[in-house]
Amino acid sequence: MKRFLENKVCLITGGGRGIGRAIAERFAGDGAIVYAGDIQWDEPDHWTCAVAEKYQTKVIPVLLDVTDREMVKKTLMGIHKQEGRIDCVVNNAAIISNQKLGMVLRENLEQMYRVNVFAVIEMIQTVSRLMARSGGGSIINMASVTGVIGSPGQVAYSSTKGAVITMTKSAAKELAPLHIRVNAVAPGIVKTERFEELYETDSDKIDVRIQKIGLGRLGTPEDVANACAFLASDRADYISGQILGVDGCAAI
Repeated sequence: MKRFLENKVCLITGGGRGIGRAIAERFAGDGAIVYAGDIQWDEPDHWTCAVAEKYQTKVIPVLLDVTDREMVKKTLMGIHKQEGRIDCVVNNAAIISNQKLGMVLRENLEQMYRVNVFAVIEMIQTVSRLMARSGGGSIINMASVTGVIGSPGQVAYSSTKGAVITMTKSAAKELAPLHIRVNAVAPGIVKTERFEELYETDSDKIDVRIQKIGLGRLGTPEDVANACAFLASDRADYISGQILGVDGCAAI
């Protein structure tokens, strides 16, 4: 069976858990050389070695704080030096919180913007220069359905994801002459460990949310990973500046 990311060099931020981990495994399954960056690793060698052996490719855990610009630059330069190129970056690392408008604190908002917005721009700035040397590449940003339609209790988070959406479109236009594609994936409600932590004591709220999803179920990390794998591959070679909703028909 054809592997659509065979030997493509890919960095996934927030790649140690949840959606990022699913993306890393899906990319490995498609033959990519995967660098999974995360600010904190729990037994990375066991998981990454198991995935690498399963799919006969390289899966390398990388300690990465996306808000540390020098660390990001050093990481990207190291990957480029080791592999000779970087074909794809998935900007998945993010902070999410549920807070009513009146409860949002300035310091929390600033931290959310540092991770969800500023770090994404800085990653694109650095990696686009490296991609240009190799003739192009694919950048995939993680947006959210809340950045498209908003959500009560998520004023701060949805505003950062709205920024990611407009950033994606602008960067796509600017980088197109360099053959660098920039797209975003906008997940709906995805059943991750973080989601379960937020709603573990309130199953009624989960049921209400599911009722608003056209396909009648929560999304999975694998649903999002599948969308990212498509956008990273040559099958999406003529697709740029797009926001791909993965929300089970919740946004329309």
